[in-house]
Amino acid sequence: MKREIARGLLLGSLAIATAAVAAWQPPVMQVLSSAQFDAQCPIPRVAKVAIDAKPDHDLLLFMYGMKQGMRP
Repeated sequence: MKREIARGLLLGSLAIATAAVAAWQPPVMQVLSSAQFDAQCPIPRVAKVAIDAKPDHDLLLFMYGMKQGMRP
């Protein structure tokens, strides 16, 4: 590899690392509330499910069969 290419890759990686360090913010402890995000994404206070979920009784049988099929 030529020195010019190696130097270019080194400078590019240093530039990316510098940008990443400048953009990094340490995590902070804060309480999020819906009042802060009203303009962006309103959160419904009560979300009700309109359709009752019906369990699939064959799923457990299928999973058990797959487990039995994995035995040597």
